[in-house]
Amino acid sequence: MLPRLSQIARHLSTPPLSSLRSPRGPSAIARMAPSGERNARMIHTAACLVIGDEVLGGKMEPVLTYRKTVDTNSAYMAKWCFSLGINLKRIEVIEDDEGEIVEAVRRLSGSYDFVVTSGGIGPTHDDITYQSIAKAFNLPLKLHEEALERMKRLSKPHPSQPTFSYDDAESPAVKAKLRMVELPTDDSRDLSAQCIFPHDELWVPVSVVNGNVHILPGVPRLFVTLLDGLKPHVLPRLVDPEGKGITRILISTPLAESEVAAYLTHLAAQVEPKGVKVGSYPRWGELRNTVTLVGRDEAFLESLVAEVETNVQGKRVATEGEDDVVVADKDA
Repeated sequence: MLPRLSQIARHLSTPPLSSLRSPRGPSAIARMAPSGERNARMIHTAACLVIGDEVLGGKMEPVLTYRKTVDTNSAYMAKWCFSLGINLKRIEVIEDDEGEIVEAVRRLSGSYDFVVTSGGIGPTHDDITYQSIAKAFNLPLKLHEEALERMKRLSKPHPSQPTFSYDDAESPAVKAKLRMVELPTDDSRDLSAQCIFPHDELWVPVSVVNGNVHILPGVPRLFVTLLDGLKPHVLPRLVDPEGKGITRILISTPLAESEVAAYLTHLAAQVEPKGVKVGSYPRWGELRNTVTLVGRDEAFLESLVAEVETNVQGKRVATEGEDDVVVADKDA
């Protein structure tokens, strides 16, 4: 009897390490540099992999953290990369499925310099990120002793577990906690390069796998804190070591997009060799639209402003919508 199509599809959905293909041609894994080299080379590009059924199921809500509303961890990652001048090339959202995680993390690790994953590293059955990423790179999961000691010292017992003790090694609760400090480990590499503790007051580690995959929690407050804490580790490997990032200039225009399309097409072709991207964004329901100039050469961007303002009959603004006109209600 022929195997069921669903079984064949499941088999094909998780390609073996040797056959993984990059969208850009050769085997991504085959052309990977050694882990140690990836861990030290310059960072030009980045990718973010968000893992979790709750994200795809619509459970996640905007979270207020550090007095800012963060819609998603990937949105914060995008702003973080932009501020440092890192080109965030890809954001993916996948479910808590081992095959999906294995395929995605192999591919992203082979294609981008700096990869961050978000979610799936808690104590419950559906938190399978560590084990899946370990499988992706043929690594064992090993108890990280420093992470465990930090957990014991810095984590507070939950109100529902007033008598919790790490001494009871056979306790289901202890075993569940230990899952959060059992990390993918490459015995051929320096352990300190595989686990980073960005903040002294947090026990949560950032596990670094295959030299460029950084595993972060999905809880927005922790994600933001740990990602910010990685900045000192990233800065020396940036094209701009001062971390000045990318400049974005906003120009508000009263003209329709179709009216400025020809000029912006011409402008984009002219400035592309200088690494400048020209954007046009409609603002539905408003009288003014937005044109953007984005690039690393701030002086060159500034030299374009007057010309663009003239050609789109607009003016530079600091924030989108700041020059909107509020029309009073005639019946008021």
